[in-house]
Amino acid sequence: MKKILITGCFGQIGSELTMRLRRDYGIDNVVATDIRRIEGSPITEDGHFEILDVMDKEKMLEIAKKYEVDTFIHLAALLSAVAEAKPTLAWDLNMGGLVNALEVARELGLKFFTPSSIGAFGPDTPKDNTPQDTIQRPTTMYGVTKVAGELLCDYYFEKFGVDTRGVRFPGLISYDTVPGGGTTDYAVDIYYEALKQKKYTSFIGEGTFMDMMYMPDAIDAIIKLMEADPKNLKHRNAFNITAMSFEPTQIAASIRKFIPEFTLDFNVDPIRQGIANSWPNSIDCSAAKAEWGFDPKFDLDLMTKDMLDKLSTKLNVPTDGVIKA
Repeated sequence: MKKILITGCFGQIGSELTMRLRRDYGIDNVVATDIRRIEGSPITEDGHFEILDVMDKEKMLEIAKKYEVDTFIHLAALLSAVAEAKPTLAWDLNMGGLVNALEVARELGLKFFTPSSIGAFGPDTPKDNTPQDTIQRPTTMYGVTKVAGELLCDYYFEKFGVDTRGVRFPGLISYDTVPGGGTTDYAVDIYYEALKQKKYTSFIGEGTFMDMMYMPDAIDAIIKLMEADPKNLKHRNAFNITAMSFEPTQIAASIRKFIPEFTLDFNVDPIRQGIANSWPNSIDCSAAKAEWGFDPKFDLDLMTKDMLDKLSTKLNVPTDGVIKA
């Protein structure tokens, strides 16, 4: 990667990836785009930024040509819960935007990344240690678009030689951006409320295991995959990756190691619970480890401490010495 174009730069992944890539590859070598501009954001103020609706393929191509990029990281999409509430919009945006991005990559010969998700699995998929290659029959529009996206990226690689790459992300946890409509968002919300209220009401039920990853590991994974030797990539567009699997009472127990008075109760959202029930409990990421050296660093307790440390500063919430190393 030498010059990189990113869509969806204000999303949960994009906001942190943009800043990391600017640090690693140089401010002038990263072009951030989103459908809106956020005034005062370092993403818009401290480097190249363009407003882009990913449904506008000609504008997308114009920007890619203008900056002479060689790599395209396409992140713009509706997440699971929002997509289920607006399924036709999710199909139009998630698939239409992806086709446009792949077409630009094809026309200009760009290396290409777009993320898939554990949402690409469904209720018939093996729940525990879900294999890299297995049945994928999702029951959500988000999942349908992710499976279709995986196949589409495979098609562009096989048919046109586009160097497509991707991972199936688990739930991603970050202190930098607020949740954006995902089923795993409870695992972000809970840290905010632990600091502000010392309590949290989970919309996901007790005993519901889902794979998760802390954002620094997710960013590292994208960069490592994009820098990998293409000769080593067998799967390319849909690597299972994960760092941990837990259910709500386990994350609460981890928080209580740092905030002992924290309490958890439940008010289950049937829509998001139904989505969660269709996803795996844990997935096998051995292919990613073997093919490009995937190696996450954060477990649950390390993530909890870092989240609480960073959020206490961000929210200006005094911890009274509760959070300790």
